[in-house]
Amino acid sequence: MSSSTLASGKLLVDEPAENVVRIRISNPDKRGALDHEILDTLRDTVSGADARCLLITGDGPVFSAGYDIGNFTDESTFADAAEQLVAHPFTEAMDAIEAYPYPVVAAINGHAIGGGLELAVTCDLRIAARGAKLGMPPAKIGLIYGHTGLRRFIDVCGVANTNELFLLGRNVDTDRAYDMGLVNQVVDGDDLEETALSIATEIGANSPLSLEGNKRIMRELRRYEGALPEDVARELVELRESCFRTEDFREGIAAFGEKRRPDWKGR
Repeated sequence: MSSSTLASGKLLVDEPAENVVRIRISNPDKRGALDHEILDTLRDTVSGADARCLLITGDGPVFSAGYDIGNFTDESTFADAAEQLVAHPFTEAMDAIEAYPYPVVAAINGHAIGGGLELAVTCDLRIAARGAKLGMPPAKIGLIYGHTGLRRFIDVCGVANTNELFLLGRNVDTDRAYDMGLVNQVVDGDDLEETALSIATEIGANSPLSLEGNKRIMRELRRYEGALPEDVARELVELRESCFRTEDFREGIAAFGEKRRPDWKGR
């Protein structure tokens, strides 16, 4: 199992299972806060990966406390420094996760607050350790949140629940987060790593063409309200029809009938 330490030790990357890359945020002194170096490295790591599943988690008792703005103490540069962190490296990192062609799973090992929660919401699936707190504090700190981030929350948990998160600014527990649709599954903390890795491994064993194609179609469906533009709808129909001519589709049908594991070729 290969592993590497990046961003001055604040990101740990390994391959815990076949076709799975795990990215662990390790910034315990700042409660997993996301600084420029972490975000830039996260963007580059995600953009350079080709695993069928990415698994993003935290290291220690916290998933991520969000933006690292604690060092912005110079009154004359505070506004510019805060805006540059939020508008550039954070946005680029989230865009890279959203654009990743295969599924991304968040294993929320502890509190996920602010930008840390948006990081989790940007992933395709979220598994949370019971007892973690999830919250969006912009209303408590005078922050107007970006429209792309708000759209991600609306897509995941709806308008009413997004209103609750952002207008009240309260943290919610994992049971409430599950009811809101913020997380897919809640497990005991001791079971989180095994459960999340099992899910990531199962995803990684699936057809790469199917994973990529279905994620692409879901992304396009979220992009448009109501009927799709004709050219987009036609492209998605062609994408679906293309699978019938692939080696992997024939292999999948054969393996299903023979009750064996498919040997995917990605073509």
